[in-house]
Amino acid sequence: MGSEGGDGRFTVTVTKKDVVAAVLPLQEHWLPLSNLDLLLPPVDVSVFFCYRGNDHMMNFGSNVAVLKKAMAQVLVSYYSFAGEVVTNFLGEPEILCNNRGVDFFEAFADVDLKDLNLYNPDHSIEGKLVPKKQDGVLAVQATELKCGGVVVSCTFDHRIADAYSANMFLVSWAELAKTREFLVVPSFRRSLLNPRRPASIDPSLNNMYVPISKLKPPKEPQPQLDFDNLISRIYYVKADQLNQLQSLANCNGNKRTKLESFSAFLWQLVAKSAKKVDASKVVKICKMGIVVDGRTRLKLMDAYFGNVLSIPYGGKRIDDLTENPLSWIASEVHDFLESAVTKEHFLGLIDWVEAHRPEQALAKIYSSGSDDGPAFVVSSGQRFPVSKIDFGWGMPAFGSYHFPWGGSAGYVMPMPSPAWTGDWIVYMHLLKGQMEFIETEAADFFRPLTWNYLDHSFTRFNS
Repeated sequence: MGSEGGDGRFTVTVTKKDVVAAVLPLQEHWLPLSNLDLLLPPVDVSVFFCYRGNDHMMNFGSNVAVLKKAMAQVLVSYYSFAGEVVTNFLGEPEILCNNRGVDFFEAFADVDLKDLNLYNPDHSIEGKLVPKKQDGVLAVQATELKCGGVVVSCTFDHRIADAYSANMFLVSWAELAKTREFLVVPSFRRSLLNPRRPASIDPSLNNMYVPISKLKPPKEPQPQLDFDNLISRIYYVKADQLNQLQSLANCNGNKRTKLESFSAFLWQLVAKSAKKVDASKVVKICKMGIVVDGRTRLKLMDAYFGNVLSIPYGGKRIDDLTENPLSWIASEVHDFLESAVTKEHFLGLIDWVEAHRPEQALAKIYSSGSDDGPAFVVSSGQRFPVSKIDFGWGMPAFGSYHFPWGGSAGYVMPMPSPAWTGDWIVYMHLLKGQMEFIETEAADFFRPLTWNYLDHSFTRFNS
């Protein structure tokens, strides 16, 4: 993370593994997944927070004791995270709430915080500072760094929680550790997402979602060229450049959001990358999806724990994306989002899943990419509560999601800077060739994350 020499060549040693269960006994029961949960494939999401060592920081053993005690308390309310995913008689996943507990790993990394190369999380984070979840729903790792800093990370089953739900849990965990109480009690009222009788399904949903049986069978694996490998990188984007980008995306009195403007800009860059690589113009379409949270469209969802997501997407000719101005692309983004940000869209999506059960389905954009042309998904992480994940030894110097999800489509997550200056932190998981093109074409916009940037931002925030 910024000693620019940091290349991930450090060793992480797991010193202890424990299982943390809820402090109070829970009656074993089964919790069904909602129809919107059932749209998620079995993928895991990781999140991590980096804390610098300081005079007020307890020793690592005390840190871990605080984390475990608060975890045992918060799992009383967030009991689904202490359970297991099992298969019911229909072959569908559901949660066995048996207080199995959370695997908790303690580790030591022989590296200083300032030397963590977070620009390249494939080397510094993956397989080192975030745990591999093997059992249960959630795994946690606390890693002591050579400098006295600490990295706290979690890996959870996406079928059980979306980012909004994970944020609720993380904030509650930190509040319990620091103040011994938390404000938001999660709701598991699946009836809030029950299908309607009779159902009402818009035909457009068939263009967004697909039963797995309708997908093309996977081809025999072929040796991948180096530029065809998906890699992860983390950048920062300055607030003034985001504002300038938004100004370029606005047109004829139509104001676009920063997320629409950013997504349009990235869509154009990925299309330009494809055009450069594919001189024969065999690939003609580039697709982009944007994750939409339905909580504000439905009732009584503020504390709901689970997935309330939809992923509308657009597919445009590469020539159109590369030759038109940003404002035109931003309008296309706005148009395909518009139909998916309504209450009716989410109620119809619940009905659509019900009509196809027990067969599993997923968003079409998940299965896009490679032979279908470039495809990626943008998920807004602007509510990522970095500054609130204070377990009693100060706010993190840095935090990020880590989601190399294993599909053929890319994934991008913009989040607020830890200093809340209006800057963005952007986690990107794209093809290596796309990433190299973006770093060349937009070097002044996407800047590799460095310790100097984080240290300056953190110091300014705390001054």
